[in-house]
Amino acid sequence: MSSRALVGLLVCAAALVPANAQQKKRVAVMNFDYATVQSQVSALFGTNQDIGKGIADLLVDQLVSDGSYSVIERKALDKILAEQNFSNSDRADATTAAKIARILGVDAMIVGSITQFGRDDKSTNIGGGAVGGQLSRFGIGGVKKSQSSAVVQITARMVDTSTAEILASMSGKGESSRSGTGLLGAGGSAAGAAGAALDMRSANFANTILGEAVTKCVADLARQLEAKAGALPTNVAPISGLVADVSPDGTVIINVGSKAGVQKGQTLAIKRQVRVVKDPATGRVLRAIEDPVGAITITDVDEQSAVGKFSGGGGPAKVGDAVSNSK
Repeated sequence: MSSRALVGLLVCAAALVPANAQQKKRVAVMNFDYATVQSQVSALFGTNQDIGKGIADLLVDQLVSDGSYSVIERKALDKILAEQNFSNSDRADATTAAKIARILGVDAMIVGSITQFGRDDKSTNIGGGAVGGQLSRFGIGGVKKSQSSAVVQITARMVDTSTAEILASMSGKGESSRSGTGLLGAGGSAAGAAGAALDMRSANFANTILGEAVTKCVADLARQLEAKAGALPTNVAPISGLVADVSPDGTVIINVGSKAGVQKGQTLAIKRQVRVVKDPATGRVLRAIEDPVGAITITDVDEQSAVGKFSGGGGPAKVGDAVSNSK
């Protein structure tokens, strides 16, 4: 291959990278509902633990690691949930999920329920949340000299942001067995306290039989979700704002930001209202006629505003011009 052909091939390959990156679907993962297994959770740990949040965190880690989706940060999601007075009973509700998804500007929301969590053997001696002796250092374990088996099962759904339609449904399952220890017994030595908040990301939990079952279940679910990435439709959240400031060098500030779905690198149209058409009988405004001015390519975004560079032949932009992602 000639050097010129090689350079051309590399240029083409480089050009494809951003295009592929832009094709990633944006998703968010809601905390899973675990009402069905809450009594088992309390029995295992000696107190109620939010395993739905823990498993959601693990699933986010898996999806980010795979790279098939662009996953919304948990902090951003938690903030919106707090602002919307989100309750635990809403965790698996498709309508609530669609509402949250529209605010976040994602293509789909992942919701689900934990349907099985705990032991899968005939023994009843599994330990509790405040056992003493050697395993008191874990705060969450018991030992028995027989075979212990753990099973975890989750159902998950991908919810369309605009219609609350279920785009895909799947079920993940994980099992693990070991002899000579209980579901929460492990060979580590990290200290813990009974009743403390459970960290399902910790190595101490992952090394238990139950932790192994959780890891397998989440990995199974993540593989199924990754397989759906290519078929997921892209939902473009409508963006509508105004030019708030224009600098002589062509820098434009608009009055909408990430909370409205604006993203860094995005190009938005700038239009200017030239006249208003009214109903001659009632005087009601029928429509506003706008002329294209140009476009703004976003270079920086915060929650309430965004900054970008103006381009186009109808400029310069003016304060009050309309900004949108519609053509």
